[in-house]
Amino acid sequence: MSLLVIGTLAYDNIETAHDNRTDVLGGSATYCSIAASHFCEPRLVGVVGEDFRDEDITALKASGVNTAGVEVAAGKTFRWGGRYEADWNTRHTLFTHLNVLEHFDPKVPEDFRSSKFVFLANAAPGVQSRALDQVEHPSFVMADTMNLWIDIARDELVGLLKRIDAIVLNDEEARMLTGENNLIKAAGQVLGLGPRFVVLKKGEHGAFIMGSDMHFSLPAYPVKNVIDPTGAGDSFAGGFMGYLALVGAHDPVHLRQAMLHGTVTASFCVEDFGIEPLAQREKAELDSRYSDLLGIVTV
Repeated sequence: MSLLVIGTLAYDNIETAHDNRTDVLGGSATYCSIAASHFCEPRLVGVVGEDFRDEDITALKASGVNTAGVEVAAGKTFRWGGRYEADWNTRHTLFTHLNVLEHFDPKVPEDFRSSKFVFLANAAPGVQSRALDQVEHPSFVMADTMNLWIDIARDELVGLLKRIDAIVLNDEEARMLTGENNLIKAAGQVLGLGPRFVVLKKGEHGAFIMGSDMHFSLPAYPVKNVIDPTGAGDSFAGGFMGYLALVGAHDPVHLRQAMLHGTVTASFCVEDFGIEPLAQREKAELDSRYSDLLGIVTV
């Protein structure tokens, strides 16, 4: 089935303890779409500036991403800069230039509106809601958010939670949204706000999904050489949603399997800068790592 991805395309400046890169193709929707393209043909909606490189659109298309929903607006593409500490868990934002994203009003193409699976990648809750307004009878909608929106747009975010099936949060976001330090209790409180499922990302410690009729925890895939964790969470979401779109189901069994696929796509993402470590993978490589992970979690 079809997967619609709505979110940011960006250029990133990334500093790590070992190396750095400038003007790396990134953005939440970019990483998600590339990850999902191993399972389906994702439909991408976002905005870029006049400085967006032609070769980057070509790279997205070459990976099987439908870019008909990418709008080119007057101005510059969204840019973000960050620095990671040696432990990879501590990230410092150096700058954020919204540029054309500041006035982004999502326009979902007519032939994208029948998409059954929808991922609302990290964006202002108002933008996510306006995008969702344009989709006709989706089967499963998952959204991502961040602490900024919890801080400055909480009411809009809570309103969105009543309209979606799942929300993706990290530890800090879950605690900030609920005021609850215990993550299990925090997830339960988030469920009370509307979504049927909460996916909690715990970085190198894995992730878990919780709903009224399920609770499934999963470790991270053991990556030996982490180069750049940028986009790992969005790549997780892409593998998760891409697999659900592939099988056309979202019951507890397939949600558990989607967790494994998301963990695998995230593990490839962190092995180098940008989208290349994931875009260049063959499906057989993902399947092999899925089998490895299945062996780790199966008794």
